[in-house]
Amino acid sequence: MTSAQLRIAVLVPCYNEEAAVATVIADFRRALPSAEIYVYDNNSRDRTASVAREAGAIVRTERRQGKGHVVRRMFADVEADVYVLVDGDATYDAPSAPRMIDRLLDDHLDMVVGLRVDQVQAAYRLGHRTGNRMLTGFLSSTFGHAFKDILSGYRVFSRRFVKSFPVLSDGFEIETELAVYSLELSLPVAEIETPYYARPEGSFSKLNTWRDGFRILGTMLKLYRSERPLRFFTLIGILLALASVILAIPIVITFIETGLVPRLPTAVLSMGLMIMALLSASSGLVLDTVTRGRREMKMLAYLSQPSLKRDGG
Repeated sequence: MTSAQLRIAVLVPCYNEEAAVATVIADFRRALPSAEIYVYDNNSRDRTASVAREAGAIVRTERRQGKGHVVRRMFADVEADVYVLVDGDATYDAPSAPRMIDRLLDDHLDMVVGLRVDQVQAAYRLGHRTGNRMLTGFLSSTFGHAFKDILSGYRVFSRRFVKSFPVLSDGFEIETELAVYSLELSLPVAEIETPYYARPEGSFSKLNTWRDGFRILGTMLKLYRSERPLRFFTLIGILLALASVILAIPIVITFIETGLVPRLPTAVLSMGLMIMALLSASSGLVLDTVTRGRREMKMLAYLSQPSLKRDGG
Protein backbone atom coordinates (compact mmCIF):
# COMPACT_ATOMS: atom_id res chain seq x y z
CA MET A 1 0.00 0.00 0.00
CA THR A 2 1.47 3.37 -1.04
CA SER A 3 0.97 6.72 0.66
CA ALA A 4 -1.44 7.77 -2.11
CA GLN A 5 -3.60 4.68 -1.48
CA LEU A 6 -3.86 5.24 2.26
CA ARG A 7 -7.02 6.50 3.88
CA ILE A 8 -5.75 9.49 5.83
CA ALA A 9 -7.94 11.32 8.33
CA VAL A 10 -7.02 14.69 9.79
CA LEU A 11 -8.73 15.08 13.17
CA VAL A 12 -9.19 18.63 14.44
CA PRO A 13 -10.79 19.08 17.89
CA CYS A 14 -12.07 22.65 18.21
CA TYR A 15 -13.46 24.94 20.88
CA ASN A 16 -13.98 28.59 19.88
CA GLU A 17 -11.49 28.54 17.00
CA GLU A 18 -13.44 30.66 14.50
CA ALA A 19 -10.37 32.80 13.78
CA ALA A 20 -8.03 29.90 12.99
CA VAL A 21 -9.93 26.80 11.87
CA ALA A 22 -10.29 27.82 8.21
CA THR A 23 -6.52 28.32 7.99
CA VAL A 24 -5.92 24.89 9.51
CA ILE A 25 -8.25 23.22 7.02
CA ALA A 26 -6.74 25.02 4.02
CA ASP A 27 -3.17 24.25 5.12
CA PHE A 28 -3.82 20.54 5.60
CA ARG A 29 -5.81 20.37 2.36
CA ARG A 30 -2.68 21.56 0.55
CA ALA A 31 -0.32 19.32 2.54
CA LEU A 32 -2.50 16.18 2.30
CA PRO A 33 -4.77 16.54 -0.77
CA SER A 34 -6.22 13.05 -0.45
CA ALA A 35 -7.01 13.27 3.27
CA GLU A 36 -10.44 13.70 4.79
CA ILE A 37 -10.52 16.51 7.33
CA TYR A 38 -12.82 16.11 10.33
CA VAL A 39 -13.57 19.02 12.63
CA TYR A 40 -15.24 18.10 15.91
CA ASP A 41 -16.84 21.14 17.52
CA ASN A 42 -16.89 21.00 21.32
CA ASN A 43 -19.70 23.41 22.27
CA SER A 44 -18.10 26.47 20.68
CA ARG A 45 -19.86 29.76 21.33
CA ASP A 46 -18.66 31.31 18.07
CA ARG A 47 -18.94 30.34 14.38
CA THR A 48 -16.33 27.57 14.50
CA ALA A 49 -18.64 24.89 13.09
CA SER A 50 -20.05 26.99 10.24
CA VAL A 51 -16.61 28.35 9.26
CA ALA A 52 -15.18 24.81 9.20
CA ARG A 53 -18.10 23.57 7.10
CA GLU A 54 -17.68 26.43 4.63
CA ALA A 55 -13.95 25.60 4.40
CA GLY A 56 -14.79 22.06 3.26
CA ALA A 57 -14.30 19.99 6.42
CA ILE A 58 -16.57 17.24 7.68
CA VAL A 59 -18.04 18.80 10.82
CA ARG A 60 -19.35 16.82 13.77
CA THR A 61 -20.22 17.71 17.35
CA GLU A 62 -19.20 16.38 20.76
CA ARG A 63 -21.40 17.75 23.57
CA ARG A 64 -19.33 16.56 26.53
CA GLN A 65 -16.86 19.32 27.30
CA GLY A 66 -13.15 18.50 27.20
CA LYS A 67 -10.52 17.47 24.68
CA GLY A 68 -10.38 13.93 26.04
CA HIS A 69 -14.09 13.44 25.28
CA VAL A 70 -13.57 14.78 21.76
CA VAL A 71 -10.59 12.52 21.03
CA ARG A 72 -12.50 9.50 22.36
CA ARG A 73 -15.36 10.26 19.97
CA MET A 74 -13.00 10.85 17.04
CA PHE A 75 -11.09 7.62 17.57
CA ALA A 76 -14.34 5.66 17.83
CA ASP A 77 -16.15 7.21 14.85
CA VAL A 78 -13.56 7.84 12.15
CA GLU A 79 -12.33 5.00 9.94
CA ALA A 80 -8.90 5.42 8.30
CA ASP A 81 -5.47 3.84 7.92
CA VAL A 82 -3.50 6.81 9.24
CA TYR A 83 -4.74 9.48 11.63
CA VAL A 84 -3.35 13.00 12.01
CA LEU A 85 -4.40 14.69 15.24
CA VAL A 86 -3.85 18.46 15.35
CA ASP A 87 -5.24 21.38 17.33
CA GLY A 88 -7.44 23.86 15.52
CA ASP A 89 -5.45 26.95 16.53
CA ALA A 90 -3.15 27.18 13.47
CA THR A 91 0.00 26.88 15.58
CA TYR A 92 1.20 23.60 14.04
CA ASP A 93 2.96 23.20 10.70
CA ALA A 94 0.79 21.39 8.15
CA PRO A 95 3.66 20.80 5.63
CA SER A 96 5.31 18.58 8.29
CA ALA A 97 2.43 16.08 8.11
CA PRO A 98 3.65 14.16 5.02
CA ARG A 99 7.08 13.80 6.60
CA MET A 100 5.54 12.49 9.82
CA ILE A 101 3.39 10.01 7.88
CA ASP A 102 6.41 8.81 5.89
CA ARG A 103 8.29 8.22 9.14
CA LEU A 104 5.33 6.29 10.54
CA LEU A 105 5.21 4.02 7.49
CA ASP A 106 8.93 3.63 6.79
CA ASP A 107 9.82 2.67 10.37
CA HIS A 108 6.60 0.72 11.04
CA LEU A 109 5.69 2.98 13.95
CA ASP A 110 2.43 3.46 15.80
CA MET A 111 2.82 7.11 16.79
CA VAL A 112 4.90 10.05 15.60
CA VAL A 113 4.86 13.15 17.79
CA GLY A 114 5.54 16.65 16.48
CA LEU A 115 8.33 18.02 18.68
CA ARG A 116 7.57 21.73 18.85
CA VAL A 117 10.27 24.20 17.81
CA ASP A 118 8.87 27.68 18.40
CA GLN A 119 9.38 30.17 15.61
CA VAL A 120 8.61 33.27 17.70
CA GLN A 121 8.93 33.89 21.43
CA ALA A 122 5.18 34.38 21.82
CA ALA A 123 4.40 30.95 20.39
CA TYR A 124 5.41 28.98 23.45
CA ARG A 125 4.95 30.76 26.79
CA LEU A 126 7.68 30.34 29.41
CA GLY A 127 5.29 28.86 31.96
CA HIS A 128 4.07 26.23 29.52
CA ARG A 129 7.64 25.43 28.44
CA THR A 130 8.79 24.99 32.05
CA GLY A 131 5.77 22.90 32.96
CA ASN A 132 6.23 20.71 29.92
CA ARG A 133 9.86 20.03 30.84
CA MET A 134 8.94 19.17 34.42
CA LEU A 135 6.14 16.84 33.39
CA THR A 136 8.28 15.25 30.68
CA GLY A 137 11.03 14.61 33.22
CA PHE A 138 8.55 13.07 35.65
CA LEU A 139 7.18 10.83 32.91
CA SER A 140 10.68 9.75 31.86
CA SER A 141 11.69 8.84 35.42
CA THR A 142 8.45 6.93 35.99
CA PHE A 143 7.69 5.17 32.72
CA GLY A 144 10.91 5.45 30.71
CA HIS A 145 12.44 8.02 28.40
CA ALA A 146 10.94 8.25 24.92
CA PHE A 147 9.63 11.81 24.51
CA LYS A 148 10.93 15.34 24.81
CA ASP A 149 7.52 16.97 24.35
CA ILE A 150 4.71 14.92 25.86
CA LEU A 151 2.18 17.76 25.62
CA SER A 152 2.40 18.30 21.88
CA GLY A 153 -1.02 18.38 20.23
CA TYR A 154 0.38 17.33 16.84
CA ARG A 155 0.55 13.56 16.35
CA VAL A 156 0.25 10.91 13.65
CA PHE A 157 -1.12 7.47 14.54
CA SER A 158 -1.52 4.08 12.96
CA ARG A 159 -4.98 2.55 12.87
CA ARG A 160 -3.72 -0.17 15.19
CA PHE A 161 -2.93 2.43 17.87
CA VAL A 162 -6.17 4.40 17.51
CA LYS A 163 -8.53 1.43 17.57
CA SER A 164 -6.89 -0.19 20.60
CA PHE A 165 -6.34 2.92 22.73
CA PRO A 166 -8.80 3.17 25.66
CA VAL A 167 -9.30 6.92 26.17
CA LEU A 168 -9.96 7.63 29.85
CA SER A 169 -9.06 11.32 30.17
CA ASP A 170 -11.62 14.11 29.92
CA GLY A 171 -9.52 17.16 29.10
CA PHE A 172 -6.03 18.23 28.08
CA GLU A 173 -4.54 15.31 30.03
CA ILE A 174 -5.15 13.22 26.90
CA GLU A 175 -1.62 13.90 25.58
CA THR A 176 -0.13 12.48 28.78
CA GLU A 177 -2.34 9.41 28.54
CA LEU A 178 -1.28 8.82 24.92
CA ALA A 179 2.37 8.90 25.96
CA VAL A 180 1.89 6.58 28.95
CA TYR A 181 -0.09 4.07 26.88
CA SER A 182 2.68 3.82 24.28
CA LEU A 183 5.35 3.44 26.96
CA GLU A 184 3.39 0.84 28.93
CA LEU A 185 3.03 -1.43 25.90
CA SER A 186 6.51 -0.57 24.55
CA LEU A 187 4.99 0.53 21.24
CA PRO A 188 7.26 1.85 18.47
CA VAL A 189 7.12 5.66 18.55
CA ALA A 190 9.21 8.61 17.41
CA GLU A 191 9.42 12.39 17.54
CA ILE A 192 10.04 14.75 14.63
CA GLU A 193 10.88 18.42 15.02
CA THR A 194 8.15 20.65 13.61
CA PRO A 195 7.78 24.45 13.57
CA TYR A 196 5.46 25.90 16.18
CA TYR A 197 3.85 29.27 15.48
CA ALA A 198 2.00 31.90 17.47
CA ARG A 199 -1.78 31.91 17.32
CA PRO A 200 -3.30 34.14 14.65
CA GLU A 201 -4.83 37.44 15.70
CA GLY A 202 -8.23 36.96 17.28
CA SER A 203 -7.46 33.44 18.53
CA PHE A 204 -6.99 32.88 22.25
CA SER A 205 -5.54 29.97 24.22
CA LYS A 206 -7.89 28.00 26.49
CA LEU A 207 -4.99 26.64 28.56
CA ASN A 208 -4.27 27.79 32.10
CA THR A 209 -0.65 27.09 33.05
CA TRP A 210 -1.25 26.26 36.71
CA ARG A 211 -4.71 24.68 36.52
CA ASP A 212 -3.97 22.44 33.57
CA GLY A 213 -0.47 21.68 34.83
CA PHE A 214 -1.85 20.37 38.12
CA ARG A 215 -4.54 18.40 36.26
CA ILE A 216 -1.90 16.77 34.07
CA LEU A 217 0.32 16.03 37.07
CA GLY A 218 -2.68 14.53 38.86
CA THR A 219 -3.36 12.35 35.83
CA MET A 220 0.23 11.14 35.84
CA LEU A 221 0.01 10.24 39.53
CA LYS A 222 -3.23 8.34 38.90
CA LEU A 223 -1.64 6.51 35.99
CA TYR A 224 1.41 5.74 38.13
CA ARG A 225 -0.88 4.28 40.80
CA SER A 226 -2.79 2.18 38.28
CA GLU A 227 0.15 1.10 36.10
CA ARG A 228 2.86 0.81 38.79
CA PRO A 229 0.84 -0.24 41.86
CA LEU A 230 3.61 -2.29 43.48
CA ARG A 231 5.99 0.67 43.51
CA PHE A 232 3.27 3.13 44.50
CA PHE A 233 1.87 1.21 47.45
CA THR A 234 5.28 -0.09 48.57
CA LEU A 235 6.49 3.51 48.81
CA ILE A 236 3.46 4.38 50.93
CA GLY A 237 4.13 1.30 53.06
CA ILE A 238 7.76 2.32 53.60
CA LEU A 239 6.73 5.82 54.70
CA LEU A 240 4.15 4.40 57.13
CA ALA A 241 6.66 1.87 58.47
CA LEU A 242 9.26 4.59 59.05
CA ALA A 243 6.71 6.69 60.95
CA SER A 244 5.80 3.65 63.04
CA VAL A 245 9.43 2.92 63.90
CA ILE A 246 10.15 6.56 64.80
CA LEU A 247 7.19 6.57 67.21
CA ALA A 248 8.12 3.19 68.66
CA ILE A 249 11.82 3.86 69.43
CA PRO A 250 11.30 5.96 72.61
CA ILE A 251 8.58 3.58 73.79
CA VAL A 252 10.89 0.58 73.41
CA ILE A 253 13.73 2.39 75.17
CA THR A 254 11.45 3.27 78.09
CA PHE A 255 10.18 -0.32 78.27
CA ILE A 256 13.73 -1.70 78.37
CA GLU A 257 14.73 0.74 81.12
CA THR A 258 11.60 0.52 83.32
CA GLY A 259 9.55 -2.42 82.09
CA LEU A 260 6.60 -0.07 81.63
CA VAL A 261 4.72 1.32 78.63
CA PRO A 262 3.54 4.74 79.89
CA ARG A 263 2.52 6.13 76.46
CA LEU A 264 -0.08 3.57 75.47
CA PRO A 265 -1.86 5.73 72.84
CA THR A 266 1.46 6.30 71.05
CA ALA A 267 2.18 2.57 71.17
CA VAL A 268 -1.23 1.81 69.67
CA LEU A 269 -0.66 4.42 66.95
CA SER A 270 2.74 2.94 66.14
CA MET A 271 1.27 -0.54 65.88
CA GLY A 272 -1.60 0.76 63.70
CA LEU A 273 0.82 2.47 61.32
CA MET A 274 2.85 -0.72 60.95
CA ILE A 275 -0.30 -2.72 60.18
CA MET A 276 -1.26 -0.13 57.57
CA ALA A 277 2.22 -0.36 56.07
CA LEU A 278 1.90 -4.14 55.69
CA LEU A 279 -1.59 -3.78 54.21
CA SER A 280 -0.32 -1.19 51.72
CA ALA A 281 2.49 -3.47 50.56
CA SER A 282 0.07 -6.40 50.30
CA SER A 283 -2.34 -4.30 48.25
CA GLY A 284 0.50 -3.39 45.90
CA LEU A 285 1.29 -7.07 45.32
CA VAL A 286 -2.34 -7.92 44.55
CA LEU A 287 -2.89 -4.92 42.30
CA ASP A 288 0.36 -5.59 40.45
CA THR A 289 -1.03 -8.96 39.39
CA VAL A 290 -4.27 -7.30 38.27
CA THR A 291 -2.33 -4.68 36.32
CA ARG A 292 -0.34 -7.32 34.48
CA GLY A 293 -3.58 -8.94 33.40
CA ARG A 294 -4.96 -5.59 32.19
CA ARG A 295 -1.75 -4.91 30.30
CA GLU A 296 -2.02 -8.28 28.59
CA MET A 297 -5.60 -7.47 27.53
CA LYS A 298 -4.47 -4.12 26.11
CA MET A 299 -1.73 -5.83 24.15
CA LEU A 300 -4.17 -8.42 22.80
CA ALA A 301 -6.51 -5.61 21.71
CA TYR A 302 -3.58 -3.89 20.03
CA LEU A 303 -2.43 -7.06 18.26
CA SER A 304 -5.94 -7.80 17.05
CA GLN A 305 -5.66 -4.82 14.69
CA PRO A 306 -3.74 -5.44 11.43
CA SER A 307 -0.44 -3.64 11.00
CA LEU A 308 0.01 -1.07 8.25
CA LYS A 309 2.88 -1.45 5.78
CA ARG A 310 4.04 0.07 2.56
CA ASP A 311 4.21 -2.13 -0.50
CA GLY A 312 7.24 -4.37 -0.11
CA GLY A 313 7.59 -3.29 3.55
